[in-house]
Amino acid sequence: MSADAASAVLDPQSLGAFRRVCDLAPPPVLDDLSTPRARSVLADVELLITGWGCPPLDAEVLRAAPRLRAVVHTAGSVRGHVTDACWERGVEVSSAAAANALPVAEYTLGMILLTGKRVLERARDFRVSRTRGNWLRTSRGVGNYRRTVGILSASLIGRRVIELLRPHDVEVLLHDPFVGAAQAAELGVESVGLPELFARCDTVSVHTPLLPTTRHLVGRSLIDAMPAGAVLINTSRGAVVDQDALTDAVLAGRIRAVLDVTDPEVLPPDHPLWDSEHALITPHLAGSEGNEWRRLADLALAETTRWASGAGFLHPVRRERLAFLA
Repeated sequence: MSADAASAVLDPQSLGAFRRVCDLAPPPVLDDLSTPRARSVLADVELLITGWGCPPLDAEVLRAAPRLRAVVHTAGSVRGHVTDACWERGVEVSSAAAANALPVAEYTLGMILLTGKRVLERARDFRVSRTRGNWLRTSRGVGNYRRTVGILSASLIGRRVIELLRPHDVEVLLHDPFVGAAQAAELGVESVGLPELFARCDTVSVHTPLLPTTRHLVGRSLIDAMPAGAVLINTSRGAVVDQDALTDAVLAGRIRAVLDVTDPEVLPPDHPLWDSEHALITPHLAGSEGNEWRRLADLALAETTRWASGAGFLHPVRRERLAFLA
């Protein structure tokens, strides 16, 4: 992984815990697997602990690591570094995606409730007016009671958002082509088609991975079908949403948007969404940050401990599931 990723995720306490389970190669962390030192370390490695910034584990790297049998990733997606050569070798792979899903789901829940109450806009207006106004004339469009929330994709994050919404008086709809009506009922939600999800929901939260088939999945027709004043929340990948169509709808004041991701990742400085009162843009912060990095390290440690004992991974990544993962 990169030196920054190692410093963030693997603090001294975590490293000490790993040393009680396995023999760790001495620092510094490997961020280039082609150097003489890296090749020397790889010659003895049975398990790699990887993270953000890990170089691809291609055939050349695997030739330098003849004993490698497992990869434990301290972040979510393994697409950037686990190659076909790993699967062909039979390398076992684990990911901390389940741990990283938790703060994203918490962010999403917070934004669903805040936007339902229109907290951010009303706080802004209050700062300007510094008078409360007549609260008994609040629009009936404000509030979270019996609000209809749509979840796009029953991913790890999408499922966790559904769980977090259960204590609240909201109706939850789900669109996921791989989840049938019976499975949706088990989750406590109603399974609907994609157009219906956008047409019926006061809030739609996007949790679809970015794949060739999902690029611009949320296009103009779906965005235009959203009820007036509805909210689109995107914590997935910016390119899942047609940025131009979304911008047009937000600037027209038809809908509101909460965007932790955009397309491109950072919008140009002069992009009109920056100054729109109907858009909240955050800097891809929903995922694990700060003290949440410890959760990633703890999961990786637990997975390493299980693997070393012969119990196998609790959070394995399967090759056949890669087509459905971010």
